[in-house]
Amino acid sequence: MFRRRPAIQVKTAEQIELMRAAGLLVGRTLELLRDAVKPGITTLDLDALAEEHIRDNGGVPSFKGYQGFTGTICASVNEEIVHGIPRAGKVLREGDVISIDCGAIVRGWHGDAAITVPVGEITDDLKRLLEVTETSLWHGLAAGVAGARLTDMSHAVESYVRSQGPYGIVEGYGGHGIGTEMHMDPLIPNHGAPGHGPVLRPGMCFAVEPMVNLGTKQTVELDDGWTVITTDGRASAHFEHTFAVTPDGPRVLTALDEGREWFAKLEAHTP
Repeated sequence: MFRRRPAIQVKTAEQIELMRAAGLLVGRTLELLRDAVKPGITTLDLDALAEEHIRDNGGVPSFKGYQGFTGTICASVNEEIVHGIPRAGKVLREGDVISIDCGAIVRGWHGDAAITVPVGEITDDLKRLLEVTETSLWHGLAAGVAGARLTDMSHAVESYVRSQGPYGIVEGYGGHGIGTEMHMDPLIPNHGAPGHGPVLRPGMCFAVEPMVNLGTKQTVELDDGWTVITTDGRASAHFEHTFAVTPDGPRVLTALDEGREWFAKLEAHTP
């Protein structure tokens, strides 16, 4: 018996506009938090800012209560890769980097995005890690065109990271489908050969989220059941956007400008 792939939810134009509303709320929340990051603030302080902003603007935090998670954001500092739990005792210090992952629901539709932010001045190695990870995200998004295969996005992320140095690309965690639920089929790895998986069609929506480490790709989950860290204690970076496949190319629903600036930048650097 052949096993059928899970169906990927296809949205109408009206439903994508609702996802855009959720995506804009997430994008604006992340910009608020980016500006708030500074030495001395706690990850719980950032969480409170995020929840207030999302609820004041007509949304519901996607993460809060999700499988028992206590935060509105995931706040992962330095060697913490993803799923860091906001807490009063986690104080940001000069030279840290923090991944802030945020989701919001508007009228039943989800947006999901993440940024990694420097705390004050950081080392050149960390600056480069953040640049490589964010740029790899946009290479992955740019591959999300109608008619492509799912793993074309995975391959685009990996190819760019590999071209930039001996970074560790996290395995076992990755992007996903999104829509009426935050996490939907299919999983989108950040590595792999192109040309595999379902064909992308207009109306499909996905979250792409590379996680890249300064050192090893090896990870371990802490006893809290959530926080994932690098096994060598070196820093990690994480960026994410939600996008819709359209006949005219990927529409990045969580980017304030829908990705126009970044796509123009990539196109300008394409031989």
